[in-house]
Amino acid sequence: MFVQAFKGRLADGEGLRRQLERWMTELRPGAKGFLGSTTGVTDGGEAIGFARFESKAEAMANSERAEQGQWWADTEKCFDGEVQFHESEDIDNFLAGGSNDAGFVQIMRGHGADRERLHALDEQLAKHAASFRPDLIGGFRMWTAKDSYIEVAYFTNEAEARAGESKPPPADFAEQMADFEQLMANVEFIDIHDPWLF
Repeated sequence: MFVQAFKGRLADGEGLRRQLERWMTELRPGAKGFLGSTTGVTDGGEAIGFARFESKAEAMANSERAEQGQWWADTEKCFDGEVQFHESEDIDNFLAGGSNDAGFVQIMRGHGADRERLHALDEQLAKHAASFRPDLIGGFRMWTAKDSYIEVAYFTNEAEARAGESKPPPADFAEQMADFEQLMANVEFIDIHDPWLF
């Protein structure tokens, strides 16, 4: 999988929503390998979005289309200032992966991460998620450097996600959850209360 991400100060939220809907109607039919996109507005007024493709080659082919360039020229007018971009084909999927059915999305930006510990936690979570965190549909982690990542987690809805956060873990998962909390100590959390999923 290949993921393209953007973040920028939002000037016209309705305009951005219309542009995303326009992309789905006018450009999506020619975008080979497109799996889905997640966009939303943070509490701080920034728009952040992710587009998932089956491969880097297909994402690059889409970016090179003339109509894609024109669409972006129109879309960037919805932002106040420069838009930052990240892309990666170094992706970890967990549980059901990226979802188009979530009611709440949480983004985590981590630095100085221990990949092996994170991968081990993913494996343990997969064993317990159905009973311990049924609110968590799945997600993906895109690595932007050797030890830096952006993780996107998809939940059924925010109320269930908040309730799930406060649940005590099962006894045989308690040690791993303590390890998880230690790994999350220096991670930035960004909530998307109203995700736009396509």
